[in-house]
Amino acid sequence: MLVLTRRRDEAIVIRNRFGTEIRLLVVDVKGSKVRLGIEAPPEVNIAREEVRPRGSRVEDVARELAWI
Repeated sequence: MLVLTRRRDEAIVIRNRFGTEIRLLVVDVKGSKVRLGIEAPPEVNIAREEVRPRGSRVEDVARELAWI
C-alpha cells in the first residue's frame, strides 16, 4: 500500500497503462473527517467500500484487472 500525505486543495492522480486517469482532490479536512472530490471517466464505478455490493472475490479481482 502506498501512503501519501496531501493537504486541502492538493490532489493525487492515478493513471493506468491505457492513459485513463482518476483524480482524487482533498476538498476539506475537519477534525478526523476528510472530504474527497473524485474525477473519473463515466465507465469507472465509484462507491464507498462499506456500501459497495460484494460479489465473489474472483469477480472483484477480474473487475480490477480489466481497468488496469
